Amino acid sequence: MTQDAQQETQVDHSPVFAIEKIYLKDASLEIPHAPQIFLERDTPEISVQLNNGSVTIDNGVFQITLSVTVTATMKEKTMFLVEVVEAGIFRLMNIPAPDMPFVLDVTCPNILFPYARETVSNLVTRAGFPPVMLNPVNFEVLHQQRLQQAEAQAAPAPAVSQ
Repeated sequence: MTQDAQQETQVDHSPVFAIEKIYLKDASLEIPHAPQIFLERDTPEISVQLNNGSVTIDNGVFQITLSVTVTATMKEKTMFLVEVVEAGIFRLMNIPAPDMPFVLDVTCPNILFPYARETVSNLVTRAGFPPVMLNPVNFEVLHQQRLQQAEAQAAPAPAVSQ
């Protein structure tokens, strides 16, 4: 066998991380107390919820979603509710199995977050409210918390003595 033929038969096993597409999968805005809520002058209380998930589309191709829900309340009334689902299609190949949860739960959401953040701010501004700038998120800490919760749930319950 020639050297060229040997090189052609060798398979490249180097890791592949490629962003195929980033897109807005879903967005909604609710202003249940409009137009009266626009007359309120108090500072609203803002709450933010984040969730992320992954789905295998094809061999080595994943759809990662990042859901962001922002709720602004004032005097127990909802000023606005914004829900955004930012998604990305990622090609992830030859990544060691122990590293995949980190890539899916930390690396990919870190890429999607700025897009979701901008969409939330744009929707809130277009609704007539001051922009909401979401603080940066440490997805690594969230990943570690999920792992600790899973370990705690998997641990056997302590024996009860009588």
